Amino acid sequence: MENLARLSVALGVFTLMICWEYFSPRRQQQTPRLKRWPINIGLSIFNMLIMRFTVGGIAYLSAVNAVNHSWGLLNQFSTPVWLSIMVTILLLDCAIYGQHVLSHKWKLLWRLHQVHHTDIEIDASTAVRFHPLEIIISMAYKVAIIYIIGAHPLAVVVFEIMLNATATFNHSNINLPLKIDRVLRWVLITPDVHRIHHSTVRSETDSNYGFSISLWDRVFKTYVAEPEKTQTTLEIGLPEYRSQQELGFMQLLLLPFKGAGNK
Repeated sequence: MENLARLSVALGVFTLMICWEYFSPRRQQQTPRLKRWPINIGLSIFNMLIMRFTVGGIAYLSAVNAVNHSWGLLNQFSTPVWLSIMVTILLLDCAIYGQHVLSHKWKLLWRLHQVHHTDIEIDASTAVRFHPLEIIISMAYKVAIIYIIGAHPLAVVVFEIMLNATATFNHSNINLPLKIDRVLRWVLITPDVHRIHHSTVRSETDSNYGFSISLWDRVFKTYVAEPEKTQTTLEIGLPEYRSQQELGFMQLLLLPFKGAGNK
């Protein structure tokens, strides 16, 4: 049931974003969708199959197990359900922010994470462009955090749905009105905020690590409001891979074992 809910929301948000991108794009893309999308979506399907037949649903099951055995911080106190859910979501989001920062700073993790950043355009499909080993490591990390905080099971499901939806939203190439963006970015990571993180400029790549709420970038001073260039002219991707246009499916799977990019 949890997986069905996640998939339904993910597909719904993805469909909405790609339609918005088509009718009102923020940037004019030089590389056609048909050249990039089979690779990005192919990686997504490959990752889903791996998770489905290995550790699918383990995040929710870990939360249930933690509650049943009274493991973790939140399970040591008698707290209202609404408070447990809010605290769980906030702590999980902070943990994912920290993992993202570490993925840029630690070369071993960067070897995997660079797959996400080699996309030379950014749109809704970029949100699912990850190496399968990074997905597995991320899930293991998330399970550890769930046990440490004693995450509420319902909050874990809500967080997973929220994370998928916001990641698709903030990677999308949608023309969000600037007035709305200026207000929304105080709470959520908007496409204009996250696009800076995919810039070829190193200082910009090392900023705006948040996936959903914008609080952590502001608290830990990694927030950058605007790029050096404009939103419509900044270059996307890693400089050393832009000249190769688009890496293929197998090239991306093997990339972590060949080099560590610009980190």
